[in-house]
Amino acid sequence: MKVGIAGFPRAGKTTIFNALTGQHADVGGFTEPGKVHLGTIKVPDARIDRLSEIFQPRKTTYAEMVFVDFPAAGEGSGGSALETTTLTQMRESDALVQVVRAFPDPVTGDAANPARDLANFKSELILADLVLIERRLERLKKEKGKEQEGALLERCKAVLDAERPLRQVDFQPEEVTAMAGFGFVSRRPLMIVVNVSEDDLHAEMPSQVAESLAAEGIEGLLLSGKIEMEIAALDADDRRAFLEDLGLQAPARDRFIRAAYTLLDQISFLTSGEDEVRAWTIKRGTTAVKAAGKIHSDIERGFIRAEVMHYDDFITYGSEAKCREHGKLRLEGKEYVVHDGDIIHFRFNV
Repeated sequence: MKVGIAGFPRAGKTTIFNALTGQHADVGGFTEPGKVHLGTIKVPDARIDRLSEIFQPRKTTYAEMVFVDFPAAGEGSGGSALETTTLTQMRESDALVQVVRAFPDPVTGDAANPARDLANFKSELILADLVLIERRLERLKKEKGKEQEGALLERCKAVLDAERPLRQVDFQPEEVTAMAGFGFVSRRPLMIVVNVSEDDLHAEMPSQVAESLAAEGIEGLLLSGKIEMEIAALDADDRRAFLEDLGLQAPARDRFIRAAYTLLDQISFLTSGEDEVRAWTIKRGTTAVKAAGKIHSDIERGFIRAEVMHYDDFITYGSEAKCREHGKLRLEGKEYVVHDGDIIHFRFNV
């Protein structure tokens, strides 16, 4: 799972990246042009924490995500967020996060205009996909037997011409497969992070931004990247004291990561025991037999049944035996659709 962090120059996207990953990439315009930053982070999960307390396993494994800080725009970008190198990286990402500046530009002193930056970024995504489609349609005029592809692209073009991103359209599974090779950036799930100054740490989401996000069906999060980066660099005790001084209960980082995980339509099923407590990442709607394959292909191949109890039931009743006694431990077959928080033990034979 790869989440790309994008934004206009000096929005603070590398600061946000550092806050998420704990890295120390150069910020404030000092990043080498064209440089991509990659960071793998563990997805915070209180359920894994609790199960580890109970089982005291030899190993605890959290779900993971990869964040990509796209290259900074060069001097000739004209303030664009999407240079060619950035677009290439975006097309390889599973979801996008736009960082929006909500503080005065540190170089020009220009006032923040988050609503304008949201609209401009949306327009750039749409334009990038339009250019791709128009080029392909032009080539299709010289090819035979590609009528279905042409019809699909014409439909996409009509959506984009209406200034709507492709993520707002429900495509059929076969259409999604046909479009996969194009890497349309306006189809990528999108989340917005409004990056505020320390003085606005407890502010509400700007009304224009909130209205725009609601209209587009996009989730938004307000945080101070600078503060979050400072928090990430502290040890646990200092972090606690710093949060108290700021009047915060927890860093926004954890909320951000969980929101990005949800954005990708991912869920976690859990396995637990003395050897390991682990969160396994699967797509929402995955069946039990396919979930078994995430652990090992032999378990999928020799699948017999899945013993399933939900995390909440396990915590409520206190043990697997009590869950069985109260009818909360179930035997499920191959086609059972796994739910977020299911604790599963797979029976198999190969």
